[in-house]
Amino acid sequence: MRTKCAPLTGDQQEWLDQVEELGEDSGYFEPLGPDHSAILSEGSATLLVTFESILDIRSEAPDALPLGMRLSESKGWSSLCLLAHGNTWFRHRAIYEYFDRLVDDGFFEEYDHVVFYGVGMCGYAAAAYSVAAPGATVIAISPQATLNPRITEWDDRFTGMRREDFTSRYGFAPHMIEAAAHAYVLYDPEMQLDAMHAALFDGSNVSRLRCRHMSDQIDKALVTMGILDPLLEKAAGGTLTEAYFFALYRARRAYPPYLRKLLASVDDSGRHGLTELLCANVIARINAPRFRKRLAQLQAQRAENEAPQTLETPQRA
Repeated sequence: MRTKCAPLTGDQQEWLDQVEELGEDSGYFEPLGPDHSAILSEGSATLLVTFESILDIRSEAPDALPLGMRLSESKGWSSLCLLAHGNTWFRHRAIYEYFDRLVDDGFFEEYDHVVFYGVGMCGYAAAAYSVAAPGATVIAISPQATLNPRITEWDDRFTGMRREDFTSRYGFAPHMIEAAAHAYVLYDPEMQLDAMHAALFDGSNVSRLRCRHMSDQIDKALVTMGILDPLLEKAAGGTLTEAYFFALYRARRAYPPYLRKLLASVDDSGRHGLTELLCANVIARINAPRFRKRLAQLQAQRAENEAPQTLETPQRA
């Protein structure tokens, strides 16, 4: 039995109507069943396929456009945005049939480079539907491999989706990326359930990229650090590598949310010498009052512990 989405609110429907107008102006807008839409924006021979959620898009700003549309417009690329009106994991016959039609029409063959991108639920879909475009590059951030309880019964976060069909077409994402040129799976190994899903993506064309201390905010961190655009540019050119990603990812050394979690982790380990080194390194590079204060505390504690103890002279009776 398929899980139904709640009806769109008035504000959400107004936003979707505006996106439909933009889609019609630049390519087309097509409803896919009751809970999904497809927006094609025509541009260059590079195609960015994104899977996005209305809830996530509008959580950034009420008038924000889908990421795929924004990026493609700035780069001159073509964009195909698959939009979910709720938490659907893009499991609907209308979407299967839509991708079947694209394949039959040779749609993806018209492009020199194709990139599939998504986060979480949308990362699952990016991997699952990439099979329609052999040779594509896939970037999936914290994706689920499947929500089929026979395979991932240990994931208790999305129990309401267990009635959904993840066994039919486009179902098990790790198998669907076998035809991709390469798939990059970004995840935080400290998020146990995300790490267990990532482990199921184990093909020879898969790079699992560990983003420790980023929890479920990896995509937002990439945007804030200014590295999502160059990452997608390299993917669009077919030249993305693990080495290039980690060179970009050094930007986390000046990213406060990452540094705060790193400090908490090192501090919790009780390795005060290492904590001192971390704090000294950070305040030498950026303005970080929290690290300066913690360093002063540790130095004071160390000085107190190292101070010679004065022995009292016993008094004569």
